[in-house]
Amino acid sequence: MVAGLAAVATLAGCASNSATAPKASATTGTSASAAAGGGTILSGEPDVNGDGKVVIGVLSPGDINDKGYYESFVDEADAFAKSKGWTVIKRGSVPATSALSAARALCQQKVDMIALGASELSDAIPASTEQLCAKTAWYVPSSANVAQTPQIMLSSDNPNQSMLAAGYATGLLMQAKGQTKAGFVTGQQADFTIAAAKAWKAGIREVLPKAQVVTTYAGDLNDSAKAKEAVQAQMSQGVKAMYPYLGGSTDAATALANTGKLITLTPGTDRCSSTSPTFDVSVLFSPGDYFAAALKQFAAGKLAMGAEKVWQLGVDPYPTVKLCKGTATENKKLAAFMSSIGTKKIDPAAEVKRLGN
Repeated sequence: MVAGLAAVATLAGCASNSATAPKASATTGTSASAAAGGGTILSGEPDVNGDGKVVIGVLSPGDINDKGYYESFVDEADAFAKSKGWTVIKRGSVPATSALSAARALCQQKVDMIALGASELSDAIPASTEQLCAKTAWYVPSSANVAQTPQIMLSSDNPNQSMLAAGYATGLLMQAKGQTKAGFVTGQQADFTIAAAKAWKAGIREVLPKAQVVTTYAGDLNDSAKAKEAVQAQMSQGVKAMYPYLGGSTDAATALANTGKLITLTPGTDRCSSTSPTFDVSVLFSPGDYFAAALKQFAAGKLAMGAEKVWQLGVDPYPTVKLCKGTATENKKLAAFMSSIGTKKIDPAAEVKRLGN
């Protein structure tokens, strides 16, 4: 993990939402300018509240020390803020039920930006229209449950794209080894984990139409014991490729999969250089990569609220998929597959519907 800033504050305890709710405001309370391509740039950006310093507040629903998806978000904030002399206030493992009060606590500490680590914390967004948070920019990962409003900037991708490509990459490696059975291990059975499992299965079947894919919902993304139990059970069923999807249990699950020499994938970050555990495929859809690009715009006074950036596989640098030790032929096939998604020759949604069930 990137070393934290010397002046990283911690969130104060919050009272109940009803007890601390400020009065709503119909306007942001800041003068603003229109940005090219839509949206509004808050005046004074990045020092939106004009107090002579820049403070970024980060809220994450997951473990910010998971060495993967959730940690990447705060790592990018820390690294970029340090280079600019900014301060970061960060809090991980925030329950959805506490999102709104946690956001208000950040506004009380006069942050210039609130960044949500994932759309699971969308219940925080109503604070963006309240007077307490008037002089605050908002960075929000988009999902179907998040509506665009004038006060927030949305950052989105299409998980079907990266997960379909991840499955395709897995299929190439399975094909080379004569394998036909793969396993997907994740936490709770929720819309986003179900969708990811289906897209990964569809990608494998792009290469191996008769491949079997076993999916296990262990119930908790951060419970290593449950994840290892699920991996062991799948290994006993003859699984030869394993995708430990998201959360703090990733390394424990992967380390166990390594003992069986299974093909393994990363959930979001590039860990091809990792030696303990080891990975065969890096699936790069890290929120940190997207957030870093947004912070660069924020520093330049060009981050617009009321606008959305949609990241496209095969077009933008991220998301993407990387074979850690792929052959020239495998790398070429994967690149062509992702390019076909980028040019819309391949429709991920249609492929998931056709092959993912």
